[in-house]
Amino acid sequence: MSALATGVVLARWEILSAVIMFFASTLNISLRRASRHGLALLSSSVGIAVSCWFVMGLLGITSADMALYGAHAKDLFVEIMSQAPQNWPMP
Repeated sequence: MSALATGVVLARWEILSAVIMFFASTLNISLRRASRHGLALLSSSVGIAVSCWFVMGLLGITSADMALYGAHAKDLFVEIMSQAPQNWPMP
């Protein structure tokens, strides 16, 4: 019993995100049937955001890592664009 309780405590964020993904999917289906497409899109967005959060938690990616990835992507974009020709793209 203690192993089960320990597992639930250690996996609480994963369980929470899985429950939120389930409710977002269920809500999306019922909203699409009721022709409320804007709210269905919103619930789909919540489901996608929570699934990304779930995967990032499983992979051990923190928000500090995401900030480093963003800074690296910005530096890489600036480096690539600095090597582009002056008249690119051509009108």
